Amino acid sequence: MGSSGPRTAVPPADRSWRDRRLDRDHSFGLRLTLAATAAFLVLVPFAVLTVLVVGAWSPLHDLDTAVTDALHRFAADHPAWVRMTKAWTHVFSPNPLRVAALAVAVWLWSRRARRLSLWVVTTMAVGGALGALLKLLVGRSRPELLDPVARAAGFSFPSGHALNATLAAGVLLLVFLPFAPRRPVVRVALWTVAVLFVGVTGLSRVALGVHWVSDVLGGWLLGVAVVTATAAAFRTWQGRAGPPSTGTTVDGVASELADPAGPRA
Repeated sequence: MGSSGPRTAVPPADRSWRDRRLDRDHSFGLRLTLAATAAFLVLVPFAVLTVLVVGAWSPLHDLDTAVTDALHRFAADHPAWVRMTKAWTHVFSPNPLRVAALAVAVWLWSRRARRLSLWVVTTMAVGGALGALLKLLVGRSRPELLDPVARAAGFSFPSGHALNATLAAGVLLLVFLPFAPRRPVVRVALWTVAVLFVGVTGLSRVALGVHWVSDVLGGWLLGVAVVTATAAAFRTWQGRAGPPSTGTTVDGVASELADPAGPRA
């Protein structure tokens, strides 16, 4: 006959690493595992894309050329559209986005959310450094058009505009989403604005003829991977330092700001 008594709980120390990581009753470990897995899964297609770019894979080259030629013909016939696209790409270039992220970091520091502030700065710095290093390592030339509507210096892969737009959008989402845990309209609006911002910024570079489509795709993938990886690292640091205790679980990484007792250092 089977015993009808209560089951004896397995001590945490006796549980396997897999059981501890996937335990739904301990959301920190589960979320950290999922975040690390997501970062790895994003890095895989980025690595594959990089290999194809370095190897000058013919189908990718043909796709890049076809899209660039089509957009260039459209741009040449619509100068007003070119001016608007140039304005967008200048306003949302990497340096202004870094300044905006720094302003957010200063604001977080003033609210004593210092770990979160450091995460914002680290994410932008790591992503920017990786992008610059990969440009040098890959050494891909930019499109060469007979009658270009815009010019840009430096190497092409990955797109710095696409990368930094993704980093900035990811940082802002993870910082501000916890402020609307039960406001689906606000959350959908934040996601929509972020996706459109990243998409328009990246595609504007292709439209101006200064990047290939694969450059922009590489910037997007690398940006998502960096944000996901640094967020996972931040959650680890936050957990070891003793994350604030809240009555509800919030998305993002900004539980310091969501704590009703106030942010902590």
